[in-house]
Amino acid sequence: MEFTIAIFFVIILLFSAVIHEFAHGWMANYLGDPTAKFMGRLTLNPIPHIDLIGSILVPLFLIFSSVGFIFAWAKPVPYNPHNLRDKKNGEMLVALAGPLSNLIIALIFGAIIRIMMFQNIDSTMILFFSFIVYLNLILALFNLMPIPPLDGSKILFHFLPYSMQGTKEFLEKNGMILLLAFIFLGGFSFILWPILELLFVLFTGSSGFL
Repeated sequence: MEFTIAIFFVIILLFSAVIHEFAHGWMANYLGDPTAKFMGRLTLNPIPHIDLIGSILVPLFLIFSSVGFIFAWAKPVPYNPHNLRDKKNGEMLVALAGPLSNLIIALIFGAIIRIMMFQNIDSTMILFFSFIVYLNLILALFNLMPIPPLDGSKILFHFLPYSMQGTKEFLEKNGMILLLAFIFLGGFSFILWPILELLFVLFTGSSGFL
């Protein structure tokens, strides 16, 4: 991957991850828990959200190792579920807020791409906005996977009946192992990629970027 494009990817990915974490904190604050606000994390300023490993070292390593893909993450925004007014749905709503924020970003920039294509605007700008759609879809879909500690696991646990408590305990105990297996055994290619490709076409009206 060309170095300048890779750096561009990292910047977009980092800011998208910051918005993702901000959305978690905003929803928690809206539902009655000001933990993120008190800790200075209810902000779109990327500095408080930067994780040394996930936001800097991992992306740089992936760039210089030329592995062909880039990933990054921000510090998780802390919240106290006991402070949430909605005891039944609160944790699920906080978890859902992050991926939903990325889907909204993808929808907005997808609509912009459709307008630009209709008006025959410079393809470089279309490619730039395509990066934004693509990376936000990746963040949304990956975080919706029902594997701890991803957001999708909290959404899944919300709907699991008590009779499947054993399944919840198994996932919580083995979440990181399952997540690593998903990543390194090609889960992204076989499961997420077809969905990503479909959503990209639906959001932008074009499959050219993928």
